[in-house]
Amino acid sequence: MKALSLEAPKHWKRIDVPGPDRPGPGEALVRVHNVGICGTDISGYLGKMPFFSYPRIPGHELGVEVLDVAPDVATVKPGDHCSVEPYINCQKCYACVRGHTNCCEKHQTLGVHCDGGLRPRFLVPARKLHISRKLSFEQLALVETLAIGCHATYRAALRPEEACLIIGAGPIGLATLEFVKLTGAKVIVLDVNEGRLAFCRRVMGVSHTIKLSETVENDLRAVTDGHLPDVVIDATGNSTSMSNAFGLIAHGGRLVFVGITTDEVRFRHPVFHRPEGTLLCSRNALSADFARIIALIEDGTIDTRPWITHRTGFEELIDVFPSYTQPETGVIKAVVAVGD
Repeated sequence: MKALSLEAPKHWKRIDVPGPDRPGPGEALVRVHNVGICGTDISGYLGKMPFFSYPRIPGHELGVEVLDVAPDVATVKPGDHCSVEPYINCQKCYACVRGHTNCCEKHQTLGVHCDGGLRPRFLVPARKLHISRKLSFEQLALVETLAIGCHATYRAALRPEEACLIIGAGPIGLATLEFVKLTGAKVIVLDVNEGRLAFCRRVMGVSHTIKLSETVENDLRAVTDGHLPDVVIDATGNSTSMSNAFGLIAHGGRLVFVGITTDEVRFRHPVFHRPEGTLLCSRNALSADFARIIALIEDGTIDTRPWITHRTGFEELIDVFPSYTQPETGVIKAVVAVGD
């Protein structure tokens, strides 16, 4: 069976891997139809993702079809179309028993810590499959990206009367934007790329966008009644942006890091102490987020049509992947069609 492997940063390889066995206890055999490419995959390709290990078959944004299940599995059946919750947790550690399954002490993300979906078929814990009777496989592959934004917004605990600045209008920033809008809070998007900001205004309905400049603090105050944002969510994974974000919150505000960097993030303590800031990190998502997102797409609350800007086949991915690392190509979300 063919698979695509990142052997090392910037080094893809087409490999042959054994076909999967029959499902064991609690498992399902799935056929991969679509794989979304996200910032984690790009960071892994560039060697900038701290949790990525090599060699690795990437792919954790997945739209799959169930082919077979173990006798003890009753939650899914052959023929079901599913999104995959790719965060494999042990169910036994201190984090898991308290419900923090997204940051299990023995956490394994498909396509990051263990092999993922850039192969036609593989085995997955059946408890990590989320069924939809309505969504396409491409839409199902988008659910995980949206789940990251859903969880980040939950961590921010936004209220309708507050203002929220999202830094970074890439896929994770846009996913966060979808859920910040649902809170009723005022939304502001900051980015260095005018094309992405234009997409936010034209497609995502954002009234307030700011291009990064030396006047960013004044620009923010101009749209927040003179104060700074109550919540800042940094989705860039850029250490400079993350370091500067400490100085952009209102007094009593919250800063949420949903992006991740291998570099140092620095701030002068008085800058964050003076407003009595709260720092939060957001990692992965919870099972309930997947069910919520599928329902929101099914009922039309979230429109996935603008998301997919690039499509490619399994055989072409290695050749086109470097272009996905270039912001000027206008990639919002690339989706790979995986065939047998």
